[in-house]
Amino acid sequence: MTWQNFYVGDGTPRDVDLGDPPPWRSFPRPALHREFQPPPGLVKAVNAALVLRRPLLVTGAAGSGKSTVIEQVAQELKLGDVLRWHITSRSTLKEALYRYDALGRIHAQRLAGPDGGDDIAPFLQLGPLGTALLPVEHPRALLIDEIDKSDLDLPSDLLDVLERGEFEIPELARYARDVVTVREWGGDASAPAHSPVENGFVRCTSFPFIVMTSNGERDFPAAFLRRCIRFTMPKPSVEELRKVVEAHLKIDGGTRRSRAIDPLIQTFVERLAAGESLAVDQLLNAAHLLTGGGTLAGADRQEVLDLVLRELSRA
Repeated sequence: MTWQNFYVGDGTPRDVDLGDPPPWRSFPRPALHREFQPPPGLVKAVNAALVLRRPLLVTGAAGSGKSTVIEQVAQELKLGDVLRWHITSRSTLKEALYRYDALGRIHAQRLAGPDGGDDIAPFLQLGPLGTALLPVEHPRALLIDEIDKSDLDLPSDLLDVLERGEFEIPELARYARDVVTVREWGGDASAPAHSPVENGFVRCTSFPFIVMTSNGERDFPAAFLRRCIRFTMPKPSVEELRKVVEAHLKIDGGTRRSRAIDPLIQTFVERLAAGESLAVDQLLNAAHLLTGGGTLAGADRQEVLDLVLRELSRA
């Protein structure tokens, strides 16, 4: 989309056509498995995690592509849709394993009366980690995003589940029926997938491919680290960033559009080397504006680029 001054600031209503968004800002969000360019060493780290059946802990700056690698692996190895668990300071292991609506079940029992029966299944749902641990022939892919944002105890709480590959749902262990079909995480909301759980236990038969991302904002216990394959995203070179930008913007190398972004990439790398905090998606935004054409030139051009490429350590 070429640059236009859609908003003028005069308060006058007008019809506008915003055109197509950047490829990475289309919704529903497209998978970026074809555009992702793995840095040196990441392919070996992924394969080590796959062979050893260990989680991959990827550390790096925001916007460096840490969470995109799992999309590419899932597509290449046909692991299905990526299960996602976004970590906050309030995240718990239990919510990642399963969720139980006890109040909803009590309310349903009251409405049904003494002869209405009791079905626990509608009030249970496996979480992203619980779904990844279901017994399946082919492993699932699970992203545990920004694990360094978690409570201090969460990484340690994960150890037993990741080592044993199983967990118990106490509400089902005490239930009258031995087998209960429980909703899985994600999938089609109109027709969610269900899986049987026997005697309250979920036991994986093929350990999932797990990627955990960290922005490097905290240290982890040694017991946790030794159970992971660890990889730190390196600072990208000019050539690597050129490949990333060309892949996302569908630009052929050596063309006029490709040459137009070279000074931008060079400046971006120099700023990174000087210690500034910048994300690759900022570079993509700037490159999209530069290669779209339109009236963005001169002082306006520099002002917009300064706005898009503003250093991240300052508000």
